Amino acid sequence: MTAKKQYEFWCESPYFDEDTKKELKAITDEKEIEDRFYKDLEFGTGGLRGVIGAGTNRMNIYTVRKATQGLANYILKEQGEKKGIAIAYDSRNMSPEFAKETALCMAGNGIKAYLFPSLRPTPELSFALRQLGCIAGVVITASHNPAEYNGYKVYWEDGAQITYPKDEQIIAEVNQVVDYASVKTMSEEEAKEKGLLEIIGSEMDDRYMEALKQLVLSPQAIKNQAKNLKIVYTPLHGTGNLPVRRILKELGFEQVWVVKEQELPDGNFSTVGYPNPEDKKAFELALKLAKEVDADIVLATDPDADRLGIYAKDTKTGEYMSFTGNMSGMLILEYELARRKELGQLPENGAVVTTIVSGKMAKEIAKAYGVTLIETLTGFKYIGEQIKFFEQNKSHEFLFGYEESYGCLIGTHARDKDAVVAVMALCETAAYYKDKGIDLCEQMRNLYQTYGYYQEDLVTVTLKGQDGAKKIQSMMEQIRNQPPMKVGDYQVEEFRDYKEGIVQKMSDGTKSDTGLPKSNVLYFQLEEGAWCCVRPSGTEPKIKFYIGVRGMDFEDAKEKLSRLTQAVKELTK
Repeated sequence: MTAKKQYEFWCESPYFDEDTKKELKAITDEKEIEDRFYKDLEFGTGGLRGVIGAGTNRMNIYTVRKATQGLANYILKEQGEKKGIAIAYDSRNMSPEFAKETALCMAGNGIKAYLFPSLRPTPELSFALRQLGCIAGVVITASHNPAEYNGYKVYWEDGAQITYPKDEQIIAEVNQVVDYASVKTMSEEEAKEKGLLEIIGSEMDDRYMEALKQLVLSPQAIKNQAKNLKIVYTPLHGTGNLPVRRILKELGFEQVWVVKEQELPDGNFSTVGYPNPEDKKAFELALKLAKEVDADIVLATDPDADRLGIYAKDTKTGEYMSFTGNMSGMLILEYELARRKELGQLPENGAVVTTIVSGKMAKEIAKAYGVTLIETLTGFKYIGEQIKFFEQNKSHEFLFGYEESYGCLIGTHARDKDAVVAVMALCETAAYYKDKGIDLCEQMRNLYQTYGYYQEDLVTVTLKGQDGAKKIQSMMEQIRNQPPMKVGDYQVEEFRDYKEGIVQKMSDGTKSDTGLPKSNVLYFQLEEGAWCCVRPSGTEPKIKFYIGVRGMDFEDAKEKLSRLTQAVKELTK
């Protein structure tokens, strides 16, 4: 069916509600109609994500029901209906509605749904579904995307987002649901009467908090600095407000200020256009407050509270220093390993898990403490998957997982990045070093001096719509088919094509296997420890170029990064 025919069907079919039809009939732009109906919103390896609105290529109750029916069909095939499914949602527009539709569609298929009564962080969903013994979980969130987006992330019984082969099997089930009217659902009253809908109580929040507190390594340092360490925090209108404040309070931190303007949930993110802690603009109000109260650290979590961004005051300059996801990850990693070693808690088979696009300082830190470092494809679901593998084969004990996009995890209570535990660990780290007269900026300089002057960057090209998707694909194929022998000042030593599963040494042309699942990613290992990696975003209409260098000192690293970034930008033309 053409886009125009689909549009007409949605406007005329009695299945779709009058508000949906009214929205569609008000559209006068043919291109807008084409964009809304030229395809079904793709159910990818992580679920759905798209702009909210009417149409097959939009997030709405009908596309959510369709995805849920496919997932339900898969759960029934796996005979997991009695285990049930846990459902959580964030502060975005339509999140409560999409969560309820998901629960009622599951109930309509005879699958028990456990639904949180109000917004919760994504990592708490990962925690809760394992506590409840569910076969699967769904979080309604678009993470850090702009306000017009929402999404639908699927988790399996190990607590991690779905990976191969389950992702492909679930996608196949979703794609087989072609008739929207065939989707099963039931009323909320009937679902509750039949015991197919249960609201998750506050005891789950208590269990989650207790699991986090078990991970503290330096309670005395926290006690010593509870009245001294000044913390400014903003949830950016998202789910982090209550759990972050609660964990800090229960640990004893007394000097905590929350940005009032961004404290309450707001799906329009009125005070911040792009609710992403990677974006410096998101910190404007928090930094203003930090200067007023002379804060030591400034923290921001994204709408579903799985990413953490930080600034810290440099006592030498009086200025607030921005930390990338790689930097904050290294601060926590080195602290965790150092303290565990001091306490005699560092296991012989310990492992740190990261992604191929994350900073490389972790290799040096892991080596210094005698722990294994494992690299996965981009996406925290692959880090969560490693925890499952460790438990199955007893090969390693998980110590820390992180990715450059401001996500990390200590502990195995969750199998996804957790900004609540990251806040806890970061504040504990800050208290520990403050107790020794060191601020986080000075500690970061210590890490550079000890492990090497690593610097990273990210170049992003946004290409929206149908034409944009084609251009992104064309750019990937052009680089894949004509890989450069040199990028900027650096010779390419090794070229990895993860889609083909091939690693090629450029010196002699020998090829080997990547050892990772196939994915549309290109990676260039360059001279002197430099590297760059290219991949299309899995959640936004973007192509991303990740870049990293190692310098002789801080200035040398900055200079090398600047030159390599400029060279990589040439690849985007």
